Amino acid sequence: MFVVSPLMAQAAEITESQLIEGTVRDYIESQHHTDPARMERALDPLLAKRTYWRAADGTEFIMKTDMETMLKVAKNYNKDGTKFPAQPRVDIRILDIDQRVATVKLSADEWIDYLHLYKNQRGEWKIVNVLWQYYDTARQVSTK
Repeated sequence: MFVVSPLMAQAAEITESQLIEGTVRDYIESQHHTDPARMERALDPLLAKRTYWRAADGTEFIMKTDMETMLKVAKNYNKDGTKFPAQPRVDIRILDIDQRVATVKLSADEWIDYLHLYKNQRGEWKIVNVLWQYYDTARQVSTK
């Protein structure tokens, strides 16, 4: 019993903040390492990811991305290993946690994501909403 007790105490020390950060890391690092399983673990199936975008004709619209598309991103975006620096920037700042909901700001190499997460019945934190933009907002335009 004394051998197990320190392990149980250590497991009990995992905080909600650490669990939330783990979910956000799964989301971003799945893109770094082409790991769709980590992306799937992080996302709610009803994910709504959005940003504002400018069409080639200058009109602005909201570009939407869903879970299926994010799984494809995790599988293919960095397949050649050139999309991120050797030490990618990952700055996770939890802005608020209230029982089963949380808001997080993720600052990555080229963009900022504001994420909404919820804690499901199994105690897993899932990303359900993402609003993002590039640091250089001039990049948010279609060339076609």
